[in-house]
Amino acid sequence: MLRALMFLVPLALTIYAFIDCLNTPEDEAKHLPKIAWVFIILLFWIVGPIVWLVAGKTRGASAGGRTASERRRRGNRATWVAPDDNPEFLQSLREEKKGEKKKEENKKDESLLKDWEADLRRREEELKRREQGEDPKQP
Repeated sequence: MLRALMFLVPLALTIYAFIDCLNTPEDEAKHLPKIAWVFIILLFWIVGPIVWLVAGKTRGASAGGRTASERRRRGNRATWVAPDDNPEFLQSLREEKKGEKKKEENKKDESLLKDWEADLRRREEELKRREQGEDPKQP
């Protein structure tokens, strides 16, 4: 069991470092080009992954949870933001909610307008009947 563990731990570390290196943007690889880091990780499979994890990649987050390189390339490449943190998405929800409120207000206004128009027609008919000498109470 211990022999297998001595083989599996470095293998897992190598696989992790290899995938991490492949997923890292070129401008975040420090000291060497990314292809050189891939060869170092694969050829020196115990020391290479450790060196990559320690010195090969720009790490750490600064203000706003983004690294300096993410802030630099934000204009070039869109970064993924969770919907509840995305101001554009939240603004679209607010506009949608306002739109729904406006639709409800418009429906209320339309029904109120129809009621007013019906009342106005009724009053006009009453005035015409009065002018003609008819009883305004009769329909």
